[in-house]
Amino acid sequence: MSQPEPDGTPAASPALWRDGWYRFARTLASPNYGPRPGGAHIDLIVIHSISLPPGEFGNGNVQRLFTNQLDWEAHPYFQGIRGLQVSSHFFITRAGALWQFVACQDRAWHAGESRYRGRSNCNDDSIGIELEGLEGSTFEARQYETLAGLCAALLQAYPIAHIAGHEHIAAGRKQDPGPGFDWPLLQRSLAAPDRYFPAID
Repeated sequence: MSQPEPDGTPAASPALWRDGWYRFARTLASPNYGPRPGGAHIDLIVIHSISLPPGEFGNGNVQRLFTNQLDWEAHPYFQGIRGLQVSSHFFITRAGALWQFVACQDRAWHAGESRYRGRSNCNDDSIGIELEGLEGSTFEARQYETLAGLCAALLQAYPIAHIAGHEHIAAGRKQDPGPGFDWPLLQRSLAAPDRYFPAID
């Protein structure tokens, strides 16, 4: 809790954001990023799911992947992604812990070939959030709590107008986070109107 100023007035709370880094995230800077193109309008949040190897959690491999520290020999699955250089702005573990790898004003490498709301190259103007999980499976309540808090902070800090899954911006190529993700829960948590979300069956 902030201590009051000498005159008794409440002290200002520390800023939620500093140069695109979120106060409540654990920072682990990735080398895999670049500048956004001039005039980029950061108005899209993209939600992904990831686990390495698929279905194995809490082993630090996602953090190693995003920082180019993954041991490609550690598991046969890694041979199929050997040399991959990717990143996301944020990663939420099964326990709800939040990590940040790239400042939000910079361009993380999470979307790949993509198109949404009439624009291609979604990395240019989106913020990527990875949830630790298996594509198509369910996610933990603690992850939704962290995700909702992060999205609310992003909505305050950036002109976010759309929240979508990787499956929506790379249709036919990607299927995450998949049918196990509870879109109505996220929408209720944010009290956000339908226009922010893709049409969900």
